[in-house]
Amino acid sequence: MNKQRAADYVEVGEVVGVHGLRGAFKVRCFADKEAVLQPGSQVLVRGPGKKERCCTLTSSGTHGRSLLVRVEGVEDREEAQSLVGRTLWIPRSHMPPLEEGEYYWADIVGLEVVTAEGRPLGHVASIIETGSNDVYVVRDRQGKGEILIPALDWVICSIDLEKRRMLVRLPEGL
Repeated sequence: MNKQRAADYVEVGEVVGVHGLRGAFKVRCFADKEAVLQPGSQVLVRGPGKKERCCTLTSSGTHGRSLLVRVEGVEDREEAQSLVGRTLWIPRSHMPPLEEGEYYWADIVGLEVVTAEGRPLGHVASIIETGSNDVYVVRDRQGKGEILIPALDWVICSIDLEKRRMLVRLPEGL
């Protein structure tokens, strides 16, 4: 994989555990379509305090609520265990096209959040997947306060990726 800018990559999952003795590991996939992690795909493995590592997927398949993945060069449980907590990234160009009004999580995290009345709330720090709808975790600028905003059409007025801004209409009580 060629050296590219970080913006050219999309985070698609996190290694959450190992499986068996032959280097397989479990991935919590952030993409709706697990098709982004297919055998033969190139992934960039990133983690805190460790060098990035480019790998080729040799196998992947569903395993409960996660994906079971193997990559070239990881042949035993100990090597797989060293990847736990690291994230998987793929080139943005390999992501499937989105429908109108859909966004990749990687594009949502970091957006400035402002109410329809113009009151700044903070930035999207993370996203919680609930099953029925996602929830945006918005932290204020000082990192002290947190608001959970449901990702529903009647709450999210607009998302402007160029301006890195999300306009919201908060439900009563938030």
